[in-house]
Amino acid sequence: MKYFFLSEGWTYGRVWEFGGLWGQTTWRKPPHIQRLNCGILQKGETLWLYEVEAAVIMLEVKPQANSQSNIGQVVLKRLITAEQVIKVLTEAEQIFQPQKT
Repeated sequence: MKYFFLSEGWTYGRVWEFGGLWGQTTWRKPPHIQRLNCGILQKGETLWLYEVEAAVIMLEVKPQANSQSNIGQVVLKRLITAEQVIKVLTEAEQIFQPQKT
C-alpha cells in the first residue's frame, strides 16, 4: 500500500499507473483508494489520510465542486510509505478520528 494526505474539501480525479491512466477495462476494477479513519491538523489545515494500492503512481486531486479554492487541480506524484505516514503523524499538531454516529 501507499498513502497520501488530502486537505478537507478536496477529492481525487484521474489516477495513473505505470502504463498511463488507470484503465478499468485493463485492470477489471477501479483503483483501490480509501479514506482512512484518521486525520491531522497541520498549520491550521485539516488533512485526511488515504491509502491506495501499490500499482497507483500518481493521482489528480482537486477542490470539490462547492469549494472556494483558487486552485484548479494538482497532481500528486509522491505517494508515501507507512513509515513516512508515522513520521507525519508524530509531527502533526493534532491527530483525530471522526466521531461515529
